[in-house]
Amino acid sequence: MNSKKVNWIFLSIVLLHFALVAVITVLGLKYGYTLGIVPNFLVSQGILLAPALLWTFFSGENLFRLVGLNRIKVSTVFKICLFTFLAMPLTTLINMISMLFVDNTVAAISGDVLDAPFLVMLFIIGIFGPFSEELVFRGIVYQGYRKSGTVFYAMLLSALLFALMHMNFNQAAYAFVIGVMVALLVEATGSLWSSVIFHMVFNSQQVCLMYLYDAVSFGENELEQAQEMLTKDVLLIMISLWLMFAAAATALAACALVWIAKGEGRGDALKSVWRDRKKQVMPQAVQTAYGMPETAGMYGMAGSGQGNAAEACQWPEAAGEKKENAKTGRMVTVPLIIGIVLALSYMSLELILEHLLFSVF
Repeated sequence: MNSKKVNWIFLSIVLLHFALVAVITVLGLKYGYTLGIVPNFLVSQGILLAPALLWTFFSGENLFRLVGLNRIKVSTVFKICLFTFLAMPLTTLINMISMLFVDNTVAAISGDVLDAPFLVMLFIIGIFGPFSEELVFRGIVYQGYRKSGTVFYAMLLSALLFALMHMNFNQAAYAFVIGVMVALLVEATGSLWSSVIFHMVFNSQQVCLMYLYDAVSFGENELEQAQEMLTKDVLLIMISLWLMFAAAATALAACALVWIAKGEGRGDALKSVWRDRKKQVMPQAVQTAYGMPETAGMYGMAGSGQGNAAEACQWPEAAGEKKENAKTGRMVTVPLIIGIVLALSYMSLELILEHLLFSVF
């Protein structure tokens, strides 16, 4: 898997999303058919999984080796949970800032979510959704970019695509931050399980809070009503009050991340994300040509006490003649640009239509 294939995966996801939206819209206009909240969530996960898994299969990749579902320590699981809760104030801050310009998407669909059984939504949003999204974006996408460029830029680009996948500006804003955080977790632990745990804890607490708030409220759809009462002035006050708390929690989250990396023996690997941001990761073809283990580019050296993982992952000087055989390509290609433009256009058009409908009605 390399950046070219990853970019085609993203474009395929965007086009499949457009196709299914068009089909559902036509069915709605012609037959009055509407997709319920549970089928909607399942279809959205299918849109991600189908192109990613098909491209991986036809590329001849070993999925489990590619995504890195490696074991982590039991103590690390609890540390990841701590890191997740410490990271939440920052994502809340980003969410509030985005609400100065767009509506809260989660609050807008809360009524539909609450109509479904709690355990069903907890499984779909809190377990299945996070696993499938992490498999695609921190497994296939991130690792594909990682083989074609630097860890730093692979992290940013995979986070961008993860944000755009939500197809709305509100969720995209804090999804980008989450994308960076969980990619750092993957580097800190050498395992996709760390990002899966983060995502599951993050989503599950949102579902639990939503149902808890509904249980103690006295009216229907109070979450949506509360959203409507939030004026820009109120939001600005909330943001100013929340800012210092978010800053302190984020600093503690950074400390927790370092703690996690040291516990897994990957302190150097985490440091190298910024230090070696301009150095390219050694492609699989070069690793094989020089007799290095296939997992060296991700997990090989830092965790096993054999030296700095970053140093093991760079282009050797003598490998110049092997670069052409690696065929990793550039990280940004035409399919990626088309996919990003289409996604942003869809999000912008949807926002414009919402404002037009609001002004009319």
